[in-house]
Amino acid sequence: MLTRTTIDRAVAAALEEDAPWGDITSEALIPESATARADLIAREAGIFSGGEVFSAAFRLTDPEIDVELMVQDGEVFERGALLAVVNGPARGVLTAERIGLNFVQRMSGIATLTARYVAAVAHTGARIADTRKTTPGLRAFERHAVVSGGGHNHRYSLSDAVMAKDNHLAVLAEKGVSVTAALQGAIARLPHTTHVEVEVDRLEQIEPVLAAGIGTIMLDNFSLDDLRRGVEQVAARATVEASGGVTLETVRAIAETGVDVISVGALTHSAPALDLGLDVRVS
Repeated sequence: MLTRTTIDRAVAAALEEDAPWGDITSEALIPESATARADLIAREAGIFSGGEVFSAAFRLTDPEIDVELMVQDGEVFERGALLAVVNGPARGVLTAERIGLNFVQRMSGIATLTARYVAAVAHTGARIADTRKTTPGLRAFERHAVVSGGGHNHRYSLSDAVMAKDNHLAVLAEKGVSVTAALQGAIARLPHTTHVEVEVDRLEQIEPVLAAGIGTIMLDNFSLDDLRRGVEQVAARATVEASGGVTLETVRAIAETGVDVISVGALTHSAPALDLGLDVRVS
């Protein structure tokens, strides 16, 4: 969850990285009494995300700076739209400009890409979800952006759900341990509220996994034909997730196989930053 504490911690670190000993350019050139207005303008259409993060960059730089958001997270905007207005001491506005833009451009880019995936599968029952392929330290921001774009979040971390992947199953096989027995033993030891998901990469792995009573089965890098067979084989005994190599060009066909969830690493690891600009006028 993207809380104010999380926002302030990350934004403060970014500001410290960008101006560790102050903004010597602004301090040398801009009178201390000067004020500025800065308009956040969309240079391309998209989905907005990161308004509170953008505001925090200015608030933490100088509490005298006021930020008025003209759109809310999740709203669609067109090229040329006014997204936010910043007013306050010019030095602070100029110091915070790049950090505020970096966050809102990145988050709006993720939201916009996510919305394209969501639109591609809107005629099906599949939901689009993110993955743990996020920028270290910025997961909450990037996952908030996915939700802004109409997507859903996967497990947040290694600590909040069990997800047995191919490497886990390979270790069990190497030790001669039954996958079904290992999963049943784990489920017996876990709190009843803990969700269990297992990744498989072959159709013959499905039955031993389902026999353990897991909640979600991930069909990883399956062909479209095998995805359809897998959905039929699971027969609603678990949530079916498809993953691996998902693109905007392939996601529609994947959704039409009948899977429940499609996880897309590209939402966070490959989304381009949206082109937003901050037009500053100093007075």
